[in-house]
Amino acid sequence: MSDPVLYVLILVGGCGALYFGAEWLVRGAARIASNMGISPIVVGLTLVSLGTSAPELVVGIAAALEDKVGVLMGNVMGSNLANIGLILGATAVIRPLAVADRVISRDVPIMVLVTILVYPLVLDNSVDLGDGVILLVLLVVYVAFTFRTAEEDMPELREEPKEPGEDAPEREDARGTLANLGLVAAGAIGLAFGGGAIVEGASNLAIIMGVSEEVVGLTIVAVGTSLPELVTAIVAAARKQTDIAVGNIVGSNIFNLTAVLGASALVRELTVDPTILARQLPAVFIVSLLVWPIAASARKVRRSEGVLLLAAYFGFMIWITVA
Repeated sequence: MSDPVLYVLILVGGCGALYFGAEWLVRGAARIASNMGISPIVVGLTLVSLGTSAPELVVGIAAALEDKVGVLMGNVMGSNLANIGLILGATAVIRPLAVADRVISRDVPIMVLVTILVYPLVLDNSVDLGDGVILLVLLVVYVAFTFRTAEEDMPELREEPKEPGEDAPEREDARGTLANLGLVAAGAIGLAFGGGAIVEGASNLAIIMGVSEEVVGLTIVAVGTSLPELVTAIVAAARKQTDIAVGNIVGSNIFNLTAVLGASALVRELTVDPTILARQLPAVFIVSLLVWPIAASARKVRRSEGVLLLAAYFGFMIWITVA
């Protein structure tokens, strides 16, 4: 079909699925953290990040199966740029985000390190089966490390001050855990469906308008699959779960580079365009590195710093696409 009205409707439906998916995912994850005594930052770095990275993973594997490596690589690089520059920046402009100590001292450095480690894997202009296994092993090590160090981070667990008259977080007994897991699962499904719908609608509209596959992957598909992170971050910030919001963004970038690239390489050897090494990966590295001093300053991302991240995102997108 080539009816633009149909694709607009698909986009609208996808946005609705994203909103409810994000709401359910954040609510369920926050309750699980409270009920099980797990730091919200750990939940954000793992469970929520995995859920919001589902669209990238689905799109990546589908693109590998269809031999659309340009869309796949553009999606991963563009999503990581969007997560930090567009999403973290826009969310901080809406509401300044407190950053947990472990994110500054551990998780942001790990995100930067993983980005650096991708370089030698793609220097031969490919990501093969062995590279994919290495990336997936890195993912398993990161998740295990995150949970292993969770207890050390409990003393720093802090929530933003409650407004007068605001209720304290509700704790549930063990019987509510299953329901909360169901809520998280439903949220993840909603995010995956919504992200997929938005990608399909936006991609087809782009094709109708004559936009190239590579540009679609880096821009429309990347932003489309990053919308779950955007909606989740905004919802989490609105619910004063900023640890989940920031952890989700950092964790999603790590998941994109390890899970999405790794799993896709198991399906098919991925050919890496020289522009990935020359522009896209350096842009992702610089933006990732930029988060470090921003997060370390006063342990929060201020509105002015959110504006800086937004400017960096649009600046790099112009540099990458206009050449």
